[in-house]
Amino acid sequence: MSLILLALPLVTALLCLIFRERRYLGTISIAGSSLIVVTALILAQRVLFTGSNQKWGQFIFIDALSALIICIVAIVGFMVALYSLAYLAHDIQEGELAENRLKWYYFWFYIFVFTMFCVVVSTNLGIMWVAVEGTTLASALLVGFYDKKGSLEAAWKYIIICTVGIIFALFGTILLHYAAVAVTGEGGGSLDWRTLILVAKQLDPDLLKLAFIFVLVGYGTKVGLAPMHTWLPDAHSQAPTPVSAMLSGVLLNCAFYGIIRFHLILSEALGTQFSANLLLIFGVLSIAVALPFIIFQHDIKRLLAYSSIEHMGIIAAAVGLGSKLALYGAFLHMINHALTKSSLFFIVGNVSQHYRTKKINRIKGVIRAMPLTGPALLIGGFAIAGLPPFNIFLSEFFILSAGFAQGRYIVSSLMIALIALICTGIVYALSNMALGNPPGKVKQGESGRLAVVIVLISLVPIFVLGIYIPPLIQHVLEQVTTVIIGGNR
Repeated sequence: MSLILLALPLVTALLCLIFRERRYLGTISIAGSSLIVVTALILAQRVLFTGSNQKWGQFIFIDALSALIICIVAIVGFMVALYSLAYLAHDIQEGELAENRLKWYYFWFYIFVFTMFCVVVSTNLGIMWVAVEGTTLASALLVGFYDKKGSLEAAWKYIIICTVGIIFALFGTILLHYAAVAVTGEGGGSLDWRTLILVAKQLDPDLLKLAFIFVLVGYGTKVGLAPMHTWLPDAHSQAPTPVSAMLSGVLLNCAFYGIIRFHLILSEALGTQFSANLLLIFGVLSIAVALPFIIFQHDIKRLLAYSSIEHMGIIAAAVGLGSKLALYGAFLHMINHALTKSSLFFIVGNVSQHYRTKKINRIKGVIRAMPLTGPALLIGGFAIAGLPPFNIFLSEFFILSAGFAQGRYIVSSLMIALIALICTGIVYALSNMALGNPPGKVKQGESGRLAVVIVLISLVPIFVLGIYIPPLIQHVLEQVTTVIIGGNR
């Protein structure tokens, strides 16, 4: 099943190049993404409910943590594939995109999905590093897809900053390999994270600490942790909106997965204190850095980008806290953020196409101009800001409760204050967009039926997970938490 999962996005990408007419591309994309979702769920079911980790040879291994992120990639990817049909059709109709370039969008989109799957199924940390770099190259072509000055500049900035960051991660990987070779030998799995966890206590602690610092800075650049976050707002604001949903909802989690694998090795070797404290520091710093940029933001997509920096900071801080409740909240937050942020990008995509602008001060009266999308904008805004009774509030509540339960009063109180201020900024900005009277030149009514249907469907889990966590998801989160705290190593 793991090989099928890797093959499906590659086959879909190639079919999009072969059958490049617009009438075929949508069908191929939906069929491919549907098969990817089904395969991902079957694979996850085998891992999470039969207790058998999936492996193939020496290079592929899927445990509960891998299975969770695979499901997030597949589900969000399916929703993005659906939304892309309506979004790109509007761009073609308005002359923003040439129809003959559509095949390249879908080709690179599925190559992007393939590289993210490679990250989370690789047991070899060197191959995982190559896959993370692959996600950069594939997604950079999507960021610059409109081929305009702003989008090309954002794509180059993305490539340069993330490549510099990934070089730091390479240094960290090499240092870990150097520390492991002395114990395992050259052919003993010196980059296999399963082997490294088993021999972790025999590794040089100083080399491990240095390796983790390099990896945290390197992969943290891709995650968007401050102060290595500067590529993210530009890339999100210039990419096609469906691509922004993938970057924010999925890619950041894949990069964070790399940090977690190194964190588990260090925790086994040295205890959790060193790596956990670094994650906590960078997490809280990311929340703090996002605050002023959200409050004084003028571009709606950049606002959502800084919101992603905030939420990845919350997840990093939660993993840094390290208790069972904090980890449960961290991975629930990972699910909630992926679903909520992708939904909000769909909503903002509809609004920005309808108003022909991304400037917050030029978008007024969305509820009156777009009777379905307008209320959805408010709901999505309240959800991503962390207000009850939506899903983000619940996972943040678990994380902050864990912090206070551990006696981390200063850190937890600081996080509450920062999150509350960010909540105020997001609600203020989106309320100004949703309420009031629309400009006279803006037409009344929704722009596309399919886009609205996708938006409304994507809001359902935001409500459900805010008041009820199904036993299925509870089981998944418990399995992932067990992996992190060491019960399933």
